[in-house]
Amino acid sequence: MAIATQGTFNSYDWVSKYMLLYGDRPDSWTPYIMKGGNSVCITKMNVFHYSFTAKHIRLLPLAWNTENGGKVGVRLELFGCPYDDSVVYMYPEKRSRTLQDYITINFKTLEQDGLLLHSEGIQGDIFTLELKKGRLLCLLQILILPGSSVLQKINGRTTLTAGSLLDNLHWHYVKIIRDGRQVNFTVDSQTVTAVCNGEFTHLDLDKQIYVGGVIEQNLPHLPLTPNFQGCLENVFINGINVIDKTKREETDIRIPRKMHFACRDILLKPMTFAGPNNFLQVPGFFRRPRMFVKFKFRSWDYTGLLMFTRFADDLGALELGLSEGQINVTIFQPGKKKIQFGAGYRLNDGYWHTVDLAARDNLLTLTIDEEEASPLKITNPFTIRTGDRYFFGGCPKTNNTIRKCETKLNRFHGCMQHIFIDNEQLDIDIVLQRQWGRYAELLLGTCGITDRCTPNPCEHEGRCIQSWDDFICLCENTGYKGEVCHMSVYKESCEAYRLSGKYWSGNYTIDPDLSGPLKPFEVYCKMKSYKAWTVIMHDRVEGIKVTGSTIYQPYIADVNYWNASWDEVTALANTSMYCEQWIDYSCYKSRLLNTPNGRPFGYWIGRNNESHYYWGGTFREVQKCGCAINQTCIDPKFQCNCDADYRQWYSDKGYLDFRDHLPVRRVVVGDTNRTGSEAQVTVGPLRCHGDRNIWNTIAFVKPTYITFPTLRPGNTIDISFHFKTYREHCVFLENSDEHLKNFIRVELNTTHNLVFVFLVGDGILNVTLHSPVQLNDNEWHFVQAELNVKVARIKVDYQPWAVTRFPGQTFITMNFTHPLLVGASNRTLRPFLGCLRGLRINGVPLDLEGKVNEEQGVRRNCTGECLNASIPCRNSGQCIEGYASYTCDCNNTAFDGFYCHKDIGAYFEVGSWMRYNIRKKPISDEAAWANWIDPHYDNFSLGYNDTADDIEFSFSTVHKPAVLLYISSFVQDYIAIILKYDGSVDLRYKLGLITHKYQLTPRNLADGYPHYVNITRHNRTIKTQVFPASASPEVGDIDYEIQKHNAPGFIGCISGVRYNVYAPLKAMFRPNETNPPVMTQGYVSESNCGAFPPVLGYVPWETRLCCDFLFLLSVPINYNLPFCSLVFLVPKIL
Repeated sequence: MAIATQGTFNSYDWVSKYMLLYGDRPDSWTPYIMKGGNSVCITKMNVFHYSFTAKHIRLLPLAWNTENGGKVGVRLELFGCPYDDSVVYMYPEKRSRTLQDYITINFKTLEQDGLLLHSEGIQGDIFTLELKKGRLLCLLQILILPGSSVLQKINGRTTLTAGSLLDNLHWHYVKIIRDGRQVNFTVDSQTVTAVCNGEFTHLDLDKQIYVGGVIEQNLPHLPLTPNFQGCLENVFINGINVIDKTKREETDIRIPRKMHFACRDILLKPMTFAGPNNFLQVPGFFRRPRMFVKFKFRSWDYTGLLMFTRFADDLGALELGLSEGQINVTIFQPGKKKIQFGAGYRLNDGYWHTVDLAARDNLLTLTIDEEEASPLKITNPFTIRTGDRYFFGGCPKTNNTIRKCETKLNRFHGCMQHIFIDNEQLDIDIVLQRQWGRYAELLLGTCGITDRCTPNPCEHEGRCIQSWDDFICLCENTGYKGEVCHMSVYKESCEAYRLSGKYWSGNYTIDPDLSGPLKPFEVYCKMKSYKAWTVIMHDRVEGIKVTGSTIYQPYIADVNYWNASWDEVTALANTSMYCEQWIDYSCYKSRLLNTPNGRPFGYWIGRNNESHYYWGGTFREVQKCGCAINQTCIDPKFQCNCDADYRQWYSDKGYLDFRDHLPVRRVVVGDTNRTGSEAQVTVGPLRCHGDRNIWNTIAFVKPTYITFPTLRPGNTIDISFHFKTYREHCVFLENSDEHLKNFIRVELNTTHNLVFVFLVGDGILNVTLHSPVQLNDNEWHFVQAELNVKVARIKVDYQPWAVTRFPGQTFITMNFTHPLLVGASNRTLRPFLGCLRGLRINGVPLDLEGKVNEEQGVRRNCTGECLNASIPCRNSGQCIEGYASYTCDCNNTAFDGFYCHKDIGAYFEVGSWMRYNIRKKPISDEAAWANWIDPHYDNFSLGYNDTADDIEFSFSTVHKPAVLLYISSFVQDYIAIILKYDGSVDLRYKLGLITHKYQLTPRNLADGYPHYVNITRHNRTIKTQVFPASASPEVGDIDYEIQKHNAPGFIGCISGVRYNVYAPLKAMFRPNETNPPVMTQGYVSESNCGAFPPVLGYVPWETRLCCDFLFLLSVPINYNLPFCSLVFLVPKIL
């Protein structure tokens, strides 16, 4: 069913918002609010979120185009289905015994209570359909096993409730489908599904079925509900058209009185107070000594003005208001204290209530719902002279101070009808023609009340409280939070608590399915540094003694877990990485598995009620005990100790650790009936650790997607997952229908914008979160999104929620038909490249790793191209994952090129050098002293890490001596690498007052070949490497002792120079800033110096002790030249 609207042809006239009203007759309407089109060229179709039946349709424009002279204009088309009807009140009589039932009935009434259908059997089976407080109840009671005549002591009664405010004199449609114990109960557009209590499937109704009421008053299970008053139509019971049989007066139909085969309408003419400034003003008879006011109202609001009138001759005023669900009457008298009293209770329940007020001098009587036996009477002194105006629902805004309506109450929002003033009924038709009284923001001829709490939009047993146009959910003591009590306040596992920073053991409440239907429950979390154990106790931990059982009548020991249902404990085991449970069978002449080939006497029952014939300490499904695996059974002919059947106490015990079979639900013992036979059964607590959903990870390395079954979320959906990517635009997931008329999508719109886009009602909406940090930084980010009838929101990591709130009249329709796509939108648009893990929708984890397909580009774990790169990044370059490709980050290296493989070197001529300033200006002595006391003071730095150094470079020369590299600080500490007169290389360290000298190699390296030097210091430990391979950076002045080796200076090539994160030659020849901190003297030109990158392999160590230093030396062969590796323990510098 739908309505399509379009503007007037060739004009600027169109409607942008309208109210649709429908009804069975032209004087009684039910409103349906939807948005219209916004163009004369485009047809706007709105599909109704629930179906309805009507004879009349009315369209009331609420907003329209006003630009370019536009006015109200509309073309419309309705889409519906044909309808056939008939009406009857009948009484069939037929015996039945059914496994399946299909019953339909339509009705309309003004009464809140009434019996529609009723039947019962002598065995105790009952079927009842009744209207109670404006809601429809279906009661089924199935008590007897098929073919049995003995009443079973099982509670087989099941009650289903659906619908609300069904006493509105509109047609309502009921359908009941039963298949064994499964029942679907539908009222209008609401369907309730249940499984009947008990264990029986056949409904035995061996007497007649009553329709519309009962005749006999002595039925044993007769409901106290009165007979139905109203109209019935299309009554079908298991394919039998009862109405047709009644019309033909067939013999199996009994009719107690004359029936009418037409539904006679009752003219009600209600009115709806639905606006922020609504009121109704009607005239009254002036200066009468008696006042009579009577009306009916229905509302959800706690407060509101029902009626106000000002007395004649300035005698005061009378106010009738709704306050906290009761009627408050207030009489104002000039110069006197106001008289105030209340009556009624919870009158804001949405049902019709009658208010009857009668007053004369010194006496006022108030009757609620025509309970004349207990009216409220007030006998205070006051004078009544009726005024000429009565105001209902609110006071008009006016400057007239004479007989003005004044009140502190809010405006009434609800419905009224049957208004009587001084025993004269108000004619709505005259008011509608504005010939009598005044009104504003009223809907005449309709009651537009809506029950927003039926069905209950609050999940997990949240309490719904509603007003006229909105509802709120009270989630206290439910364990859930949010607008509709959807999101769990607890973590899903002990592992999740540990990862959130809870490191202490104790009792925690967990919710394994989060927003799913299972309730939270308390467990004991035993926290370790690397894992968290979840422990659930039960009632069999202490063990139980068993005697007198046989294989045909075994003893069944149920295991009842504390604080949790069986489904909840199973959910915990299912989401854990590992579970175990101790089981112990101690026996005295009592066999267990009856090995090797006998029928087991004992076994245990686990998940899915499956029986398992293996015991603790062994492998699954091998029908052995742990002693058979360890070869420790007391009799090797048997595979369990107890199967030896000795008259001594033995035991078979061990851990059950196959998670998919746990937890233990029952233990069956069947061999303790012989003389002296006895057994003791003990089951340990369930112990689990890990959460396999948190680390369920895949990587998309090609433009593709994976599919999951179509979502059926109802009216609320929540989505959560972790992601990491480098892409600026990508879609994480999408679910839609065939033509994208109904969809949800989560996507990364820009580097900073995370967007939740959806079309679940009227128009495409989105909620956008703008992150202050980039989200495509290839780091893990946690996304949460939620959509319900009140709000849509999304968040990432610890940032605040981005929220879009909906109006109170919002309905959500998530009827998807396509599979859920993860990794791209429909037709592989905007694919995601990166890693996803821990995807949950409505608390249900989706198995991402189960969709791994290497050929399609979906990999297990977060592994992209960096792991198996054809050419890895060289020289400590960092691999930047692109998932479909990769790049090498060479910023913190002294090399260049796509793979950081290109050496950057310089040729130094005579008298030339280069200087790289790590810190541009010196620090004060006070700051230096403060840094020595506290290295973290004021983020101070000497220009390098003063507890660690990492130096590497290559050089080639034939000239000696020379200073290859010199690093100094402003406090005269320095590091120097010197090429001595004999061609050997020394390392000089001055840290404080003492200078330390170390010979890196005694060989003559001034041989014109390239040599590689690497020095690493951490605190007092120095590691150096010198071998053939492929700057002269300095800070401050060169020490005098070092200067002696600097004449005539270094002549040759130096390349690949790096000190910690600084690369002086790269800064000079590949500058990434306008003024790099580099100075040169003489001629320094770029050259690769014939260098080659180092290839570092495993180095075996040899140890010898010399002169208070520990030398670790090894000499592998590389290019026929020695490779020397030394580790020095440097004395502590004070």
